[in-house]
Amino acid sequence: MAMTLAQYLKPSVIELGGTTDALGDGAWRYGVDDDQIGWLVLDCTDASVNTIADSVLRELDTHLDGIVAQPPRALVLRSGKAVGFAAGADIHALGDMEADEAETLLTEAHAVLNRLQGLSCPTVAVIHGAALGAGFELALACDYRIAVAGASFGLPEVQLGLHPGLGGTRRLPELIDPLQAMQMMLTGKTAHTKRAKDLGIADMVVEERHVRAAVRAIATGSVAQQSRGVMGKAFNLSTARSLAADRMRREVQKKAPQEHYPAPYALLDIWVEHGNDPTAMQTAEIASFAKLLQTETSKNLIRAFKLRQRLKQSAKERCNISRVHVVGAGNMGAEIAAWCAMQGKQVSVSDPDEDALGKMIHRATRICADNHKDRRATRDTLDRLMPDPKGYGLHKADLIIEAGPENADTKARVFADLTERMNPRAILATNTSSLQLSELGLHVADKTRFAGLHFFNPVSKVPLIELVSHDTTSTETRAQLMAFCTAINRLPVAVTDAPGFLVNRALMPYLLEALLLMDEGVAKERIDQAALKFGMPMGPVTLADQVGLDICLDVAESLNASVERPIADIPSLLRDKVEAGDLGRKTGRGFYDWSDGPPKPSSDAAASDELTDRLILPMLNACAECLRKGVVETDDDLDAAMIFATGFAPFRGGPMTYARARGMSEIRARLSEFEQAHGARFTPDAYWDKHA
Repeated sequence: MAMTLAQYLKPSVIELGGTTDALGDGAWRYGVDDDQIGWLVLDCTDASVNTIADSVLRELDTHLDGIVAQPPRALVLRSGKAVGFAAGADIHALGDMEADEAETLLTEAHAVLNRLQGLSCPTVAVIHGAALGAGFELALACDYRIAVAGASFGLPEVQLGLHPGLGGTRRLPELIDPLQAMQMMLTGKTAHTKRAKDLGIADMVVEERHVRAAVRAIATGSVAQQSRGVMGKAFNLSTARSLAADRMRREVQKKAPQEHYPAPYALLDIWVEHGNDPTAMQTAEIASFAKLLQTETSKNLIRAFKLRQRLKQSAKERCNISRVHVVGAGNMGAEIAAWCAMQGKQVSVSDPDEDALGKMIHRATRICADNHKDRRATRDTLDRLMPDPKGYGLHKADLIIEAGPENADTKARVFADLTERMNPRAILATNTSSLQLSELGLHVADKTRFAGLHFFNPVSKVPLIELVSHDTTSTETRAQLMAFCTAINRLPVAVTDAPGFLVNRALMPYLLEALLLMDEGVAKERIDQAALKFGMPMGPVTLADQVGLDICLDVAESLNASVERPIADIPSLLRDKVEAGDLGRKTGRGFYDWSDGPPKPSSDAAASDELTDRLILPMLNACAECLRKGVVETDDDLDAAMIFATGFAPFRGGPMTYARARGMSEIRARLSEFEQAHGARFTPDAYWDKHA
């Protein structure tokens, strides 16, 4: 029975005219239009995004049977999902595979894509939204790629401790400058529309309404295929590949040491050895990918990916919050407001400082640019973001976020004012990082609709939010705030109203131990290098400067005054810096001089295991205390919070995963040694006794 493609394509994606021979009731649907162009549409059932699972490829192979038997003038592959082309492979399935099972599956998958690549008719991938991982590799198996404005392409497998496994290691260097291809795979970075066109990934960039015309031009032979040019041909020589790979290894080693991240080095090895032999490259890619899947690095990074997915899907209710009012246009308030507006919320912002409101607009423009928003999306964001010095938006807001100074008296005055002016049905949330809600709530009229939303700086880059409940926060309020966090594309972790909540409670002993080591005469470069060697994204002394030494001092004093056992003595050198006004990055000088940008501790600085343990174990001990006291519900939530808020070495799987791998009894014994040598701040938490 004849039908139109519009009947099975999402209308928001594309509308096409009369077609014949529409087939398929699974992930793929196929139809041939009046120009005898075949349209093969991927629309995975019961999923918001497409993934390239083995079942999807087997079904594609079945469709190719019919296409080989009766070829169209051209074959178009595209997505029926409004959100984009395809997000990659089924990571949940991959993570559980043994090496031989993965090799078998990948060999079969390669055969399907090789068959697609070998079709007699021109093949075209039309990409809107993101084509990532295996989704991009599927597009690479086509002769042409048309990017709809806003499209992006990436091979982010390195972030899972892997390299591309479905032909990307050979097809991308065959398509574009091999050095640019290797950089994309080694870093996992995404090429957005213009960059993709400049690199040669996209043959054309068009608006959606011009897709059919672009496809017809390809079908009639009016569009030439991309060519790598002279530079690409030069890397057919193994000597050229070897020299380039040596240079890239040195660069990768600076950020991703081989002992922690083997995948980039495995990728370079197979490129050097087989880069001029597609068949050998395919075989080597499959074997290497399957081997990397078995490494602890990949298993832990896949675990982190799954934790992220779980947090993204943690909301149980639909978000009913459409209007947000932010009180305070300082660094945090401005970032919170801009991010919420960029995610589609109507946002008003009040602050007595009108200059701060003006700077907020500039910040929002920069955040949009950093997130690759085009001119229209940026304009729409700014249209939703309203400077509101008089607070007129309060009575319409569904959610008020207080983001003022970290001072209890100041917040009390703000809450008293808000109580008189806000919509009584609205939720009031504070962005406090250390003050307890049980005290702040004394100044709130409806405590059931009061909670904490602790964003991290910078909001536009750190995805985690601590959702803080106190004793009288209602279930409905928690559920709506959870839904709000996921609606603005952030990762919520529920925590209780304990001193420092979770992240600051765990992070502060780490920072203070670094400063105590400096007080003992250990060079700050050695301290930072010890953390970097462990896998932290930034050394603790650098991090203290980044956060602000005044903030570190305030949080340390607040925690020492409220926890059952002081976390550490506050070293005089921290107070001296604050009194001198050397507060870190924001003043240009702290423990480091920031006048020439972020400090770069020498990788030659000696970093012993004892030094690393002095830094990391106080953090683990605080994490154990938080679990024992129920500040956070599960090990998974704790690991996720520390990975996504602090960058805790993700290849180690999070603090508690690392503790289990090292051995709970060993952690306890090491803490006891340090307790004898350095004092009560290392006293092992009772959690270790129960779990050793």
